[in-house]
Amino acid sequence: MLTPEQIESWLRAGLACDHLAVAGDGRHFEALIVSAAFEGLSRVQRQQRVNAVLQEHFESELLHALSMQCLTPAEARARGLLG
Repeated sequence: MLTPEQIESWLRAGLACDHLAVAGDGRHFEALIVSAAFEGLSRVQRQQRVNAVLQEHFESELLHALSMQCLTPAEARARGLLG
C-alpha cells in the first residue's frame, strides 16, 4: 500500500521544497507543498510541475489521486502556515 512518506520522498527527489506535508488513506492523498520554485507560476502551472514529478506513478496507477495546495514561501507565511 502506498504511504504518504513514499509520496513525500518522490516529491523531494524532484522538487526543492521549503515545506512538504502529505496525508492520505493509501489511495487518495492531499499535499501541502511550499516551494520557491512556484514563484511566478500560476496555480495550474504549479500543479503541472508537481504532476510532472509524479507522472510515472500516476501512469502506473500506483498513485490514484492527489489533491494539492502549492504555495510559495511568502504565500505560506502570509497564511500562517510557516513561521
